[in-house]
Parts: sequence; structure tokens; C-alpha cells
Amino acid sequence: MIDWCYRPRARQRLFVAELGNDSLGVVDLRQARTVRTIDGLRAPQGIGYVPSTDTVYIANAGDGSVRLFQGANLVPAGEIALGDDADDVRVDQTAHRLFVGYKKGALAVLDIMPPHMRADIALGAHPEGFELEPSGTRIIVNVPDAREVAVLDRTSHRQIARWSAGALRANFPMALDEAQGTVLVIFRRPARLGVFRANDGKLLASTATCRDADDLFNDATRHRVDVICGEGVIDVLSTHGAGYRELGRLITAPGARTGLFVPQLDRLFIAVRATHGHPAAVWAYRTDPVNASHRQAIGCICRPRRRLWESLIQAAGVPSWPGSPL
Repeated sequence: MIDWCYRPRARQRLFVAELGNDSLGVVDLRQARTVRTIDGLRAPQGIGYVPSTDTVYIANAGDGSVRLFQGANLVPAGEIALGDDADDVRVDQTAHRLFVGYKKGALAVLDIMPPHMRADIALGAHPEGFELEPSGTRIIVNVPDAREVAVLDRTSHRQIARWSAGALRANFPMALDEAQGTVLVIFRRPARLGVFRANDGKLLASTATCRDADDLFNDATRHRVDVICGEGVIDVLSTHGAGYRELGRLITAPGARTGLFVPQLDRLFIAVRATHGHPAAVWAYRTDPVNASHRQAIGCICRPRRRLWESLIQAAGVPSWPGSPL
């Protein structure tokens, strides 16, 4: 998973959960390089950044802990023990709370000040992608092993509805389109984007998409979505009636299925695994200024051998950005 922080006139950082290395990579976007690695984690999966306390929360699947690191120097600031398989993290800035998917079926509710576990919300199986309703009190949760999309109330801490998708299975990434009043869910079996009406969970449409998707981002300004898939592509789809249609497909790298879209920067970042002696990297994309229906790669941030990846990108005809911000 990737998350980011922005401190005016100070920091623009990406945080990258390096699951296979039990570490967190810290990328400075102004310098376009990795500036810090935090070791000693246990299969980090989820990341949440809280601007009000300048704290990064890291959920660890290996030991079920949520570890806190604070300030510009990321000083260790405590740990919350959840017990098992801590996964995705979402932050409710208004309520000063975090929600963490964990164990065989629950969301943990964590207070930010002071950091502690407040409650948990039971689910039918382990939660995958989930989103907090921006203008309401609901949490929409993918629960693939229960074959449902669960709707939770974050005031009462109870499940209040469940949505079925019929023959569609393995629902993992999710995004909300509040302007359209829809919930977007990617299913892996078969590989399709499902569009649910947010107020009642009716499945309005579904569209074929790439395989092994793990992240989905809604670009509300352009009325389109980016689907990041482990088969080594990003599918770009635009709204079409009640559903979506494909605009284009970008070739990335096999296994590169996690990323982050940052609307404030208008950048899409994807995490690329180390393969065949090449280091792991973060690739950056922006919208093509000539053709707004496509994204173009503008460079990569690698650890530790950035120059090798720059040469590979340039050989493929993709511009890099040496010495300049993304």
C-alpha cells in the first residue's frame, strides 16, 4: 500500500509499505528519491497519515499491530495491539479516528488523541478494500469471503446492510464517486468493475477490466477511474451512462498492482516489485496534456539504484525528470 503526506512549505512524501522486506519506504517527492527506510516491521499492509498530529500509522499483518511514527523524523510514538492480520487503514479526520481491517472479520475503531482502540465492528469475514462515506456515517466494506459488500454505521458500530453482486466474486479494491452517488467495486472473478447505487446497493452496471486488480482510484475531475492490475497494466475507464467504458490501457510491470492517486498533485503512483535483479520502484504518471484520456509515465523513484530504472524508462521512450520534482 502507498500513502502520502503534505506539509505546506515543508514536506511532500510518499510512504510505501514494503511487505516483503518488513519495512516502510519514505519517498521525498521534491527530491524524487527514497530518503528513509523504517525496518523492523512485521508484514506491513496498511498506512494512514494523520495531519493534525503529523503521525503515520502502519498496520502490520504479521503481528496484528498498528505502529505509530511521528513528526518530520518519524520518531516511534507507540503501538496499538490488535492481535491478528491488521490490513487496510482509513482515516476519519473530522472524528479524529482510524479504522483498520483486521483478524477474520472486523474493523477496529481507533481514537487518535490519545491513540487507543475504542471499539470494533464485526463482519462476516476478513475485510478487504473499504471506504468512509465523506458526507455521512457509513463505511462501505468489501468482504469477499462472505460474498458481499457490507455497509456499516460508524456511530453505532454495527453492520446495517449487505449488498450482493450475484455471480461476481472476489471483490477487493473499492472507490466512491460521491458526485454520481455510486460505489465502485472491482471483482476478480470474473474481472469486472461493478457500479452500485450508494443509497440502496443496487448493481447498476458492470464493465470488463484487467486481471488481478488491487487498487482503484476515482479521478472525479475527469469523470474516470484508474484500475491498477497485477497482470501488468492500468486500465483507464470513463463514465458511460450508468456504467463505464474503456478509454485506454497502460503497460506497467507484472505484479505491480498497488498504487495511489493524489488529486492535489494530479499524479498516479504505482509500486513496482523488484524482478530479475532490478530494484523495486515507484513509477509516477500524469495525464497526457495533449490527450486527456491517457496518462503518461514521467519517471520513477527506485531503491536503491535509481539510474538503472531511468535508463530503462528512457530506452522505452518515456521521459524522466532528473533533478526536478514530479
